[in-house]
Amino acid sequence: MTPDHDLSADARDATQPTRRATVPALEAMLQTALPVLDHGFVRVVDYMGDDGAIVQAARVSYGRGTRKVSEDAGLIRYLMRHRHSTPFEMCEIKYHVKLPIFVARQWIRHRMASVNEVSARYSVLDREFYIPEPRHLAAQSVSNRQGRGSVLEGDAAAAVLDLLREDAGRCHDHYELMLGEGGSPEAPEVGYGLARELARMNLTLNTYTQWYWKADLHNLLGFLSLRLDAHAQYEIRVYAEAMLQTVRAWVPVACAAFEEYRLGAFTFSASMLAVLRRQLAGETVAQPQSGLSRREWDEMQAVLAAVPPAPG
Repeated sequence: MTPDHDLSADARDATQPTRRATVPALEAMLQTALPVLDHGFVRVVDYMGDDGAIVQAARVSYGRGTRKVSEDAGLIRYLMRHRHSTPFEMCEIKYHVKLPIFVARQWIRHRMASVNEVSARYSVLDREFYIPEPRHLAAQSVSNRQGRGSVLEGDAAAAVLDLLREDAGRCHDHYELMLGEGGSPEAPEVGYGLARELARMNLTLNTYTQWYWKADLHNLLGFLSLRLDAHAQYEIRVYAEAMLQTVRAWVPVACAAFEEYRLGAFTFSASMLAVLRRQLAGETVAQPQSGLSRREWDEMQAVLAAVPPAPG
C-alpha cells in the first residue's frame, strides 16, 4: 500500500522528448508529493494541455502564437466570467492522492472524474490513521448541523484524541487478526484467515486509502470552488488547497481568472440586486421589507460589509 518513493524519484528524473505542450512549472512538480494532513499527500502524475489549449479551443484554431499574450488572457478571463465550460475541458490532469476514508467518501460525491481506488479486497491497508491536530478538534456547532463550533480544550480534547488512537489501533489489530496476519496483542500467534473483503469492514473511517483521480480543468475548478469554500470541512479543504497550488503552476492565467471570478466573487440573486438598486437610489431597506429571507439578507450584508470603501 505504501507508495514506492524510489519509483517516484525515477519517474521524476526520467525525461522523454515530446511535441505536446508542456508547462515547466508543473513539470517541476510531477511525481512530487505535496504533504496533506498527517499521512496524506497530493501528487500530480500527468497532465494534458495548458492555457494555450483553452484559447485554441475557444478560437477553434490550430495556430499558436497568433495573438498577443494579453489578448489570450483577456479571452480566458471572458470565458471564465461568462461561465463557458467546453474550452476548459480541453485540459486534463491526473492526481495520486492519499487520504482518510471519510474524506474519500465526501470527495467521491463529485461525480465528474475518473477514479481508481486501492481495493481492500486485494490489498491489506496500512496501519495509518488520521488523528486531528488539537486545534482542529472542535465541538458540534449549535447553529449548523454539518459544521463545527468551539475547539475542545484540556481533558476533553485529550480524552477524544486518546479514544481516536485507541479505537483505530484496536480495530486494525483485529483486522490483522481476522486476516491471519498476526500482530494482535490479545492473540499474537493466531489468525483466522478471513477474506480481505470481509475483514475490511472492521476498519475505522480515519484509515488512509489511496486513489488515482483524473479530471478535466472545468470539472476540477468546479470541485475546487466548493471545497475551497470556508464552509467546506477542513480535512477536504486542505486537499483542495494543495491542488490549487498545482493549478496555479499548470494554467496560471486560467487559475488567476478562476480566483478572480469564482473564488473571490459572490453571486447576487435577482432579489438581492433589486435591494442593492434601491439602496443605491438612497432608499433605506430593512430585511422585513427586502423580500429576502433572513439567511439571504445576512449573507448579502456580510459580503457588502467585506467590500473595502472606495478611495477618496
